[in-house]
Amino acid sequence: ALVSKTRCREFEPLFPCKFDTYMFKKFIQYCKDSYKELAHKTTWPTLSELSHSAVVVLTASIVIALVVFAMDKVFHLVMTTVYP
Repeated sequence: ALVSKTRCREFEPLFPCKFDTYMFKKFIQYCKDSYKELAHKTTWPTLSELSHSAVVVLTASIVIALVVFAMDKVFHLVMTTVYP
């Protein structure tokens, strides 16, 4: 019993002669949908919201850096005391 239906023939592609066109159309549709979502469905922050968020992030980063610096100094002090 034959397993393959392509006996004595070359491999037949799944999308014969339409593969490139199909993929191109899908890509174009993806680009159009992405533009629609960016232009109409996305809410962009105002300038004041954006600057407020930037200040919050900057402040949090400085506080975390200071905490890590303090922990490093304490750890260094303890290690130099234990291992002179």
